Amino acid sequence: MVDTEVLIVGAGPVGLTLAVDLGLRGVRCTLVEQKEAPQFLPKMERCNARTMEIFRRMGLADRIRAAGLPAHCPMDVFIVTSILEPPLLHLPYPSVAEARKTIAASTDASLPLEPYQLISQYTLEPLLKSFAETLPSVTVRYGTEFLDFVENPGSVTARLRSGSRTAELTALFLAGCDGGSSPIRKQLGIALRGEANILELRQALYRCDGLYERIPIGKGRHYHVADAQHTFLILQDSTRHFTLHAVVEQDSDMVAQFAKTIAMPLPFEMINCGVWRQNLLIADRYGSGSRVFLAGDAVHLVIPTGGLGMNTGCGDAIDLSWKLAATIAGWGGPNLLRSYEIERRQVGERNVAAARFAAAGRRKWRSMWRPNICDDTPEGAEARANLARIANVEQRKSNEMVGAELGYRYIGSPLIAAEAGEGPDHNFIDYVPSTYPGVRLPHVWLEDGTAVQDRIGYGHGYALLRFAGSGDVRALGRAFAAYGAPYAVLDLPDQRARDVYGCDLILVRPDLHVVWRGNALPEDPARLAALATGH
Repeated sequence: MVDTEVLIVGAGPVGLTLAVDLGLRGVRCTLVEQKEAPQFLPKMERCNARTMEIFRRMGLADRIRAAGLPAHCPMDVFIVTSILEPPLLHLPYPSVAEARKTIAASTDASLPLEPYQLISQYTLEPLLKSFAETLPSVTVRYGTEFLDFVENPGSVTARLRSGSRTAELTALFLAGCDGGSSPIRKQLGIALRGEANILELRQALYRCDGLYERIPIGKGRHYHVADAQHTFLILQDSTRHFTLHAVVEQDSDMVAQFAKTIAMPLPFEMINCGVWRQNLLIADRYGSGSRVFLAGDAVHLVIPTGGLGMNTGCGDAIDLSWKLAATIAGWGGPNLLRSYEIERRQVGERNVAAARFAAAGRRKWRSMWRPNICDDTPEGAEARANLARIANVEQRKSNEMVGAELGYRYIGSPLIAAEAGEGPDHNFIDYVPSTYPGVRLPHVWLEDGTAVQDRIGYGHGYALLRFAGSGDVRALGRAFAAYGAPYAVLDLPDQRARDVYGCDLILVRPDLHVVWRGNALPEDPARLAALATGH
């Protein structure tokens, strides 16, 4: 007898995303979190384009945008000696409103359906929590500490503590979204490997109501100060709160560091402060392989250059969610859950590498700092010019990794019909749209103004995109029906979309990754359905 179908440990953005998606799929899940409530702490501050596409599928994108940074605010990045002086480098990036206009006019599938959104973790978590609590099949329990678990032949039993009371809860599956120090990962004996404690900084959150409107060099998202302390000022979604990173001796030094950075006599409050360490680590395994699975920071820790931490974790959650739901519903084959680690660990490895690539770029331009950089001398001018020249190449690596966000694909997955040839190259920076099996389905506008992604129903499971002239496809429908798997055919008469996608038939799975493509069904449609459903 099980108490819940999926027990999720950890109510950060990854655990909450998993709970919401499972709840929307009708899976009974229980989400437990040791904290009594979401906390007002500076952590992630941007949902990337792929994550916003995921939240759009959930019906949450508009709510997230309403809670986040206003759509008209620029996302510019500055490198400065002072926010009162002309910047050494100004990298302009469009506001959400501007990005949406560009996306609306795009016809070549090179852009996402949704642009990024700056939203602080302390804003996103309560939003996801409140939505999760409206879903009938989701139970949310804060103030509940996970202690340990026992993996049974057909279930997992966890010990939980609420106050002075300890109780057991039995679930079909356990999902550890419990952060970088994951007790679940540690109980499984899974190691993290890579580069640890690369740099130790302090991070503090401040309220300074007048700062955003008064920065004279221009409104932006990030202000990197060229100094010996690696000072970095980050705008939060309210435009009244800011995060500051710096290498200083003690927490109290961060008060003076913020005052020095804003360089104006404005009142401010330091809300909290703590030490954080830069890591580039990935877990050897993503769970036990059968009943216990890990996601998010529990399996990959990255330097936030490129914003690939929480966003990678949301990708983990969506991959795991539909596979758990399919297995619980009875139509998912044994390869479905086995594929989770195969698919997501390679993305974790690539994104750790992407963060390393971006962080190395940032270290390179920061290494050009010289003590005389602010001097009004020929030597000072040369130091500023050299740093700006290097930063104009290297800082872009942190802010322009669209390829890492949108261009990832699943290689060697037992759920993907691989084609001959190596497929598109992995490129952190550039995104080249493709329907090669394993990729995310590129966004294309149809002639009626709707997006292909929006035409594929959230609960439809698998979808076969069929363009004109592609013949009888009923055999594939019968093959999916034999497993009881949800499946639909989506007829698309749009020639432009067909030209962009390059095939008459494209089979996508519930997370909108391409399973197979062709101009006619394969000779054995039943084999394709078996592969797609994990049989």
